[in-house]
Amino acid sequence: MFFHKKTPPVADTGYDPETQYPAIRASICTGEKVAGFRNKKDGRFTEVMLIKTPEDEERFKKLYNVRSLPVEY
Repeated sequence: MFFHKKTPPVADTGYDPETQYPAIRASICTGEKVAGFRNKKDGRFTEVMLIKTPEDEERFKKLYNVRSLPVEY
């Protein structure tokens, strides 16, 4: 079929569980949520994908084999 829903590509973040931990960064003002990885050493956050629905959060968990995602404001 010519027209089908495309899934956006997932950025290759080079996720390393030894130096990073997964988290959701949420805006207090707008409620926007972004899943990504926080560097344990310097605290830098690498955005990976926008979270609009609970399904998006589950997809992120499956892609990176993550069990829980703390929310940071």
